[in-house]
Amino acid sequence: MPIKSMSKAFRELLASNNIIVKPGAHNALSAKIIETAGFRSCGVSGYAVSATLLGKPDVGLVTLDEMVMLSRYIADAVDIPVIADADTGHGNAINVMRTVADFIRAGVAGIHIEDQVSPKRCGHVAGKQIISIEEATGKYRAAAKVRDELDPGFVLIARTDARGVSGGSVKAVIERSKAYLDSGIDMIFPEGLTTKKEVEEVCEKIKAPIHYNRTGVSPMLTLKELDELGVSMVSFATGALRAGACAMWDFMHKFKEQDVACQKAFLSEVKDHPVGDIHAFMGFDKIRELEEEFLPEGEVSEKYEGSVGFMPTSKK
Repeated sequence: MPIKSMSKAFRELLASNNIIVKPGAHNALSAKIIETAGFRSCGVSGYAVSATLLGKPDVGLVTLDEMVMLSRYIADAVDIPVIADADTGHGNAINVMRTVADFIRAGVAGIHIEDQVSPKRCGHVAGKQIISIEEATGKYRAAAKVRDELDPGFVLIARTDARGVSGGSVKAVIERSKAYLDSGIDMIFPEGLTTKKEVEEVCEKIKAPIHYNRTGVSPMLTLKELDELGVSMVSFATGALRAGACAMWDFMHKFKEQDVACQKAFLSEVKDHPVGDIHAFMGFDKIRELEEEFLPEGEVSEKYEGSVGFMPTSKK
């Protein structure tokens, strides 16, 4: 499959004026499942990566290299645009320049950078603090400079936590968002809005695409409601994480109690599930197809004939 520009693909989605639903992934497998479910884009959730990679809360512990690594794996595993969480940009304006370059080279379509102090924390957890608007605009100008030099189509999203800090307000969100747009940002991510009225005010007064994180303290508005308000993209960053964690919790506790009876029952239950045959889902058939195309003639049939285990389908 030829390499395509995911930043271009994402901008085409935005230009369609249809609201984009962007579930959050934390690894390549979760991203592949998101894609097979029919979603046109996915995110790389900093919260979910911190939880699954480190087993730690989302308080700025994931490094730039770790996040770029996961984002590269995810972008390579799917054929839909991926938007990555770049936290605070991993430093000041100078650090942000490397951050943007690294994510562009990782193959994602865009990133969001927030205006919290470092170390940051989840936008739906109390105790957030934000940097000055002057420092934030400098970081976004630096980000835009690198974007314009390396990939003008790369999408830069400014996330502002100005509503959720002590003494925060929608007025501050709007003031900062306008300044960030003047700095060269493409989309605004007003984190932690608490009512439909607040979402409406932000969409009305900010003349730019709006990213809405439908979770935590923010209202659970339907796609129809969000579309009518003017939201361009909505995410549930930790959906895959929470669903997976709940399923693993239930299975492992039952497995501890029932041993092999649980294992047998589980395998029977998932026999006809799309991912029940995990070998097929992960692509062993494709591997055999490539082996038959590129390995020496006769080697493939020799290695499979009489061997034991899952037998990938042969194209010959």
